[in-house]
Amino acid sequence: MHEFSLIKDLIHKIITIAREQHASKVHGVTVRIGALSHISPEHFQEHFVHASHGTVAEGAQLTIKVMPDITDPQSQEVMLENIEVVD
Repeated sequence: MHEFSLIKDLIHKIITIAREQHASKVHGVTVRIGALSHISPEHFQEHFVHASHGTVAEGAQLTIKVMPDITDPQSQEVMLENIEVVD
């Protein structure tokens, strides 16, 4: 359930950014996953595909960067690093 909430918030941010940029489609998304975020890249990918269905982010290339440092202040976070849009 925690993962669903993370992905839902992320998709909302992506849609908002795309709307602000008057984009018709999101081509790519890059996220950073903290070492203590309790979600694997594979699981994150599955949730992203499901949550983006029917949105401007559907079919976007997802790049996931895993931050291995458990002492990093953001080690429990999932952060949106970049979004590529098509006008």
